[in-house]
Amino acid sequence: MPTILGQNQYGKAENRVVKIVRDGDTHHIKDLNVSVALSGDMDDVHYSGSNANVLPTDTTKNTVFAFAKEHGIESAEQFGIHLARHFVSSQEPIHRARIRIEEYSWERIATSEGNSRFIGADEVKHSFVRKGQETRVSQITYDGENWEVISGLKDLTVMNSTNSEFWGYVKDRYTTLKEAYDRILATDVSARWRYNWTSDEQRMPNWEKSYEQARKHMLHAFAETYSLSLQQTLYQMGSRIINSRSEIDEIRFSLPNNHHFLVDLEPFGLKNDNEVYFAADRPYGLIEATVLRDGVEPKIPVDMTNL
Repeated sequence: MPTILGQNQYGKAENRVVKIVRDGDTHHIKDLNVSVALSGDMDDVHYSGSNANVLPTDTTKNTVFAFAKEHGIESAEQFGIHLARHFVSSQEPIHRARIRIEEYSWERIATSEGNSRFIGADEVKHSFVRKGQETRVSQITYDGENWEVISGLKDLTVMNSTNSEFWGYVKDRYTTLKEAYDRILATDVSARWRYNWTSDEQRMPNWEKSYEQARKHMLHAFAETYSLSLQQTLYQMGSRIINSRSEIDEIRFSLPNNHHFLVDLEPFGLKNDNEVYFAADRPYGLIEATVLRDGVEPKIPVDMTNL
């Protein structure tokens, strides 16, 4: 039977670009991993091998580095917008550009002369976030008219050492799990949120502030929710962001339940009063859901594996 060409795209993946801004003795770092995917009138290169419409992937790589100099990197989203607009507007055969970016954070090392002090929460003292683990992510898609910006994060490890329960669940002949009325709740947050900015005619969000605020509201909801299930906590995290950030219409979470099991110390004549746990890395429960602004249609893929 004859064959035809289906969806196709090409580009240069995982361009690691580090931009240093030198403000006197103070330096600022933006560390990105940028992947470019382009699509459009690319039938001939697949059918006949003609490269007449093909912008080399090496050129897309060079563009990433050149734009870091020419435009700077104000934010991952803004940098991706510059790139997507350039590829679609400068190359007639290219109809759509998708830019995926991972951003790696760097923290300053405070010296003893700086009189730096650690600042802790005054009220919530049972919630933790592991430093240096999260990766900021964004996907910018442009077709010459409409924009879609999906941002988020992955590998944000959080834990509540109390204020979490799990009981009243369905039990059958295979159920061995004991009900818990005081347990550890821990997860590695993977979240993607979609902005309602879709046109150059709209006012563009402040991408850096929006990310910081979304992350803050997410962590506050995690810390302040007395959890009867990870599903309940997920919904509270999403609702807090949607209700607090008008520029965000949809957010999807993928939350593994990082189980912590009490260790039986009775064989050693010791009582384990919710103090010593075994942290199991697998298998794990996986809780996933989308939280939407009322009246909004979901657009974030259910499977975020490649997002």
